Amino acid sequence: MFRPVRKKRNEISVEEAKALLHTSRRGILSVNGDDGYPYAIPINYFYDEANAKIYFHGSRVGHKVDALKRCDKICFTVVGSETVKEEAWAPYVKSAVVFGHCHMIEDPEETLTTLKRFAMKYYPDEPTADEEIERSAKAVQMFEIEIEHISGKEVQER
Repeated sequence: MFRPVRKKRNEISVEEAKALLHTSRRGILSVNGDDGYPYAIPINYFYDEANAKIYFHGSRVGHKVDALKRCDKICFTVVGSETVKEEAWAPYVKSAVVFGHCHMIEDPEETLTTLKRFAMKYYPDEPTADEEIERSAKAVQMFEIEIEHISGKEVQER
């Protein structure tokens, strides 16, 4: 169902792609937007490898929510791990691409649990995360991506 990486020499292992999902701080969420146009937006996220899910937060209304209600299929991409190997002017960059289905988390208890896990990735300590959750949790909508496929590659930018 999902296309393989075309240039096999550029392909990285699924484990390397998962490691990139763990370490990157932002990714691009792509959905089927209005009038057949793709809609891609940068998001902060939390990768739950054990359950093959990605979580992120956002508003309860808007373009992204409308698009997901029409079609829950998504593509999520992260780029990172830039390294210089030979030429200093032409770094190597790794990327991971995820395909899956995304839905809003409706259960308030599950929302708080996933929000806490998400916050711990971005806030410096638990008290700061708890303070922010207390302040803004009522307005937060959590989303869950159920991962169907992960691939990755490394290319030299020259």
